Amino acid sequence: MNSAARRIGRTLALVLPVVLVLSGTLAVTRVPWASTATDSQVLTASTGSAATKAAHSTPEEALRKRLLVELQEKDPGTALTHLQEATTKRPSLAKHCASIARDLGRAAVAKYGAAHRAQAFSRPVCDTSFATGVAAAQ
Repeated sequence: MNSAARRIGRTLALVLPVVLVLSGTLAVTRVPWASTATDSQVLTASTGSAATKAAHSTPEEALRKRLLVELQEKDPGTALTHLQEATTKRPSLAKHCASIARDLGRAAVAKYGAAHRAQAFSRPVCDTSFATGVAAAQ
């Protein structure tokens, strides 16, 4: 019985790492932000004309434009909440979060005038970038 247990242990020692590596590789290829849209964007960028390239904005620029419109139609608090949700859903946008939040801060001052009114909408999104944008717009 001792040799049977030893043989099973050796088999597991060889097979288990392979199974773990393969399952980890498959898990990484199934993350929601690893979509095939990137492939089509690369294809479009390499085969399209200059006008086509200008028509397709990057995901962070599309988000920035959408949130600035939302700030004008609703309020900065709603736009900041949606910025937080977008960076949570797509972690690749997190590196652009601070610049987008600063732009939202500047737009809030442009819409609401006094910096203290715009500052009232501040949220803990992207550290203090919204507040930095409000201060810079004065």
